[in-house]
Amino acid sequence: MCWRVTGKVLILAGTREARLLCASCGGLDVLASLAGATEAPRDLHVPTRVGGFGGASGFVAALDGVSAVLDATHPYAAAITRRTVRICGQRDIPYLRLARAPFAPDWTWTRHADAGAAADALPSGAAVFLATGPGTVEPFLDRGLTLHCRRIDPAPAREGVNWIVGAPPFTDSEERALLALLGVTHLVAKDSGGDRAKLNAAGDLGIAVHIIDRPAHAGGEETHDIDQALAFVRTHARKLADH
Repeated sequence: MCWRVTGKVLILAGTREARLLCASCGGLDVLASLAGATEAPRDLHVPTRVGGFGGASGFVAALDGVSAVLDATHPYAAAITRRTVRICGQRDIPYLRLARAPFAPDWTWTRHADAGAAADALPSGAAVFLATGPGTVEPFLDRGLTLHCRRIDPAPAREGVNWIVGAPPFTDSEERALLALLGVTHLVAKDSGGDRAKLNAAGDLGIAVHIIDRPAHAGGEETHDIDQALAFVRTHARKLADH
């Protein structure tokens, strides 16, 4: 007879999907992990560690006693996912990637392999709303662009960038009013799926939309279904004694 081994399930979090998943993990031995990219992350209501693992060796050490890994990081957290797939494969630890589904394709969008290609495609003088996060600003600087970049946390002023501080969700009307107020001519976004408000607003206003494609698939099983991800956690997580 083949016995299923249960223990602590490590949930790599940081997304809305991870929050929804963790909210359903009461009574299960799970540990959520946040990279610490935001100053005030939302409470996941399960035991949570904050901060990086300290490279591959630190991640291997963190897997001691872990029965499975549920990777619910952002679809563009490619380096984290590649490392996790590789190490879980080497150590024969069950792995599942929970990623939100991409946006439904739109023929009016211009698609690019990366931020550099998107920046190259923008005309000088364009008023750009960069909805890809502050980590992708560099390729767009010094190109004669009026650059508005949304981020979650406040940041020091930076020459050539107008920081727009805000966290989702946003409504279509809020996004429409913001883009119109800023006089945006081009929207740059990732194919992250989920909230379409900025894309709907850009379409309503006739703003050119440039989409940065997702990184290549890192391997490992993947699902867009939170219920399937929860079933994976329940399969591999032991039940806590006080429940």
